[in-house]
Amino acid sequence: MKNPYAIIKKRHVTEKATVLEQLHTAESNKSLKRCEAPKYVFEVDLRANKQEIASAVEAIYKEQKVKVTKVNTIRVKPKPKRRGKGRPGFTAAFKKAIVTMEPGDSIEQL
Repeated sequence: MKNPYAIIKKRHVTEKATVLEQLHTAESNKSLKRCEAPKYVFEVDLRANKQEIASAVEAIYKEQKVKVTKVNTIRVKPKPKRRGKGRPGFTAAFKKAIVTMEPGDSIEQL
C-alpha cells in the first residue's frame, strides 16, 4: 500500500469547494436540502485512482472515523501564464478529487 500522504497532497480550498462542504446544512434551497452527505475537495497525485484516494482519505482521518462513499476525479490542465519579464510559461497540471462522505461524517479543521 502506498503512503496516504503521497496520494493526498492537500485540501483544495476555494469558494466552490466550501459551498460543496456546506451543502448538507443548506436550508434555503429545496434542491440543495436533498444533499445529505458532505463533500470535500483534495489535490491528489496524478497517477492515483479512485480506490487509492478513498483508502488514503480514510487512513488519514481514521481517528475521526470517516467513511468514503464516492470519489469523483478531475484533471485540471495547465494554463498559459506570463512569467517574470513577460516570458511565456504554464501553470502546473494537477488532479482534484471530490470525496463524498457518509451522512453525518465530517472532517474537523485542526
